[in-house]
Amino acid sequence: MTPVKTAVDGCVFEVTLDRPRANAIDISTSRIMGEAFRDFRDNPDLRVAIVTGAGEKFFCPGWDLKGAADGEAVDSDYGVGGFGGLQELRGLNKPVIAAVNGICCGGGLELALSADIILAADHATFALPEIRSGTIADAASVKLPKRIPYHIAMEMLLTGRWIDAGEASRWGMINGIWPASALMEKAREMARDLASGPPLVLAAIKEIVREAEAMSFQDAMNRITRRQFETVDRLYSSEDQLEGARAFAEKRDPVWKGR
Repeated sequence: MTPVKTAVDGCVFEVTLDRPRANAIDISTSRIMGEAFRDFRDNPDLRVAIVTGAGEKFFCPGWDLKGAADGEAVDSDYGVGGFGGLQELRGLNKPVIAAVNGICCGGGLELALSADIILAADHATFALPEIRSGTIADAASVKLPKRIPYHIAMEMLLTGRWIDAGEASRWGMINGIWPASALMEKAREMARDLASGPPLVLAAIKEIVREAEAMSFQDAMNRITRRQFETVDRLYSSEDQLEGARAFAEKRDPVWKGR
């Protein structure tokens, strides 16, 4: 039985972590996830991905501590994309939605934070309990203080405190809350909406946001105006750029070709 299930619906790619009992990620599972997200990145027919967990209780609790007890090192080679296959995957210029269907903690929360949009079931809970097992939530230590108020992020990192979906929404960690029965329907609806948009623009937005994080505002703007981002250069030379302007002038819906 594979611990990672994938499905394709039109331009939407779904990745479901299905590793009973808790959807914890070991090295083998991480490598499979990395291969799945790499294939999504490299397939021009796929435009948006959804990542979720199987069942109703767990999205993902992160690293499989049983594997660690059996000798798997925390700094092992987790495959392309790093832990969970997503957070270090280079050149991923397509939107990813995390549909958090339950407990989301440790590396599972880091996986969710690697997505562009996070939707949560109303019973979802979140935490970074690594400190209680004598290790660090490395990716979350980098990302979380940039996503939510610093003092809240530090409290979660330093204490391992759990928060519910309502509090996560209040701090801006997630985009919204839905009944568990409606979560995937909402995620798929949003994915289809994104997939209907201009793929070259979506790619440019993702590259700019990712690369500009380490730049000053002016340096980032200079790179955009000089077309020094690959995705921006491709967009400004594309048929889709002209199609957008023509469709607006002709008062019709644009037909995006991704070229």
